[in-house]
Amino acid sequence: MKTERAVGPEYLSQRAGPGGTKLVYICGNQVLSLANEVFGFDGWSHSIVSSEIDFVDTSQDGSLVSLGVSTVVRVTLRDGTSHEDIGYGRIENARSKGTAFEKVKKESVTDAIKRALRSFGEVMGNCTYNNELMQKIIKLKKKAVRIFLGVESLT
Repeated sequence: MKTERAVGPEYLSQRAGPGGTKLVYICGNQVLSLANEVFGFDGWSHSIVSSEIDFVDTSQDGSLVSLGVSTVVRVTLRDGTSHEDIGYGRIENARSKGTAFEKVKKESVTDAIKRALRSFGEVMGNCTYNNELMQKIIKLKKKAVRIFLGVESLT
């Protein structure tokens, strides 16, 4: 398995971090694509182990909702190897409970999948915790690749 290689710059994104730093991460859809590439689309699966509402707050007039949800997900490979991890989703001042729950449930599951997949190696996102390596990779030029029906073409 090719899980000990670092991921290429085309899979990485950045966002503002504490103290003016930039955090490097892999988007949820990119991690799912990587898992399909590394393990095969039918070589892995995930299941929700548990999900818990951590808080629900509403504004005094009841028009806004803030919500936090934590979810534990198990990722299992075809050979039975599995890892579990926790993910978190939150929203502040949503206009409806339905919108708030939809966003945080999806966010917490995606976060948990990403965190559980990290346990399978560097290419699955664990490399993003190596700041020195990430700074080198981010400086590389991103190569846009479109994959369609198993055929790669540069865009």
